Amino acid sequence: MEGGVDTSPEGEASAERRETPAPGGPRRAPADPKRRRRRGGAGARVVGETLGVGQSQIGEPFWPAQLAVLVAIILSATLPDKLTLGPSWLLPVFEGILLLGLAITTPMRVHPEHSRRRQVAILMIALINTTNLISLVLLAHYLLHGGRANGRELITAGALIWLTNVIVFGLWYWETDRGGPAARAARTGVDPDFLFPQMTDERLGRDTWSPKFIDYLYVSLTNATAFSPTDTMPLSGLAKSLMGIQSVISLVTIGLVVARAVNILQ
Repeated sequence: MEGGVDTSPEGEASAERRETPAPGGPRRAPADPKRRRRRGGAGARVVGETLGVGQSQIGEPFWPAQLAVLVAIILSATLPDKLTLGPSWLLPVFEGILLLGLAITTPMRVHPEHSRRRQVAILMIALINTTNLISLVLLAHYLLHGGRANGRELITAGALIWLTNVIVFGLWYWETDRGGPAARAARTGVDPDFLFPQMTDERLGRDTWSPKFIDYLYVSLTNATAFSPTDTMPLSGLAKSLMGIQSVISLVTIGLVVARAVNILQ
């Protein structure tokens, strides 16, 4: 017995009997190295998904945001030609092509998100936002200097611009809070840009709850109607800037439309 190992002849014979199968007994097939590799790959994949490594299907679904973009594009396409730069169909068609490309290349759920895909999404949101601001400037011009002609058409266009404004800033909030939906799903530890009520109460799932697109759309709607935050507070400078810009745009749009409506009724 050396170091806890039996080196006597009896011990060696016993070890040989354990290693040598009995005559006529079942023989154990050697382990398949491919099976071992497959088992290892599955385990690595599970660990990778748990740690947020690679493409796992635990992220937020993207179809609500894609549907909102489609609605915003349709609203922009229905504006009168006088409130758009160039043909009224040109920019909506370009935006639709970008949306189609994102819908094809983006899975239903994805995390972590591809950086190039996110850059294209932000570009599309910025494009819709810019065209909507241009339409608002043209609307202000025609409402202030257009007399009574086509007054009702311009009021309807103002309502469409206001609705588009709500959708666009809901997309901004959704795409910028904590680095975007993919980063939120991965729980990277980035400080939040918005403080939702659910994040302050353990009974509402403070540690497990994560906002979805509908939450950001609701924040945009309340900010556009109240011209200030309601139940959700902006924390970062970016969030405060976005909410301030949206409040000003909404106030100007509603003010112009209401003033024009009063003028028509008189």
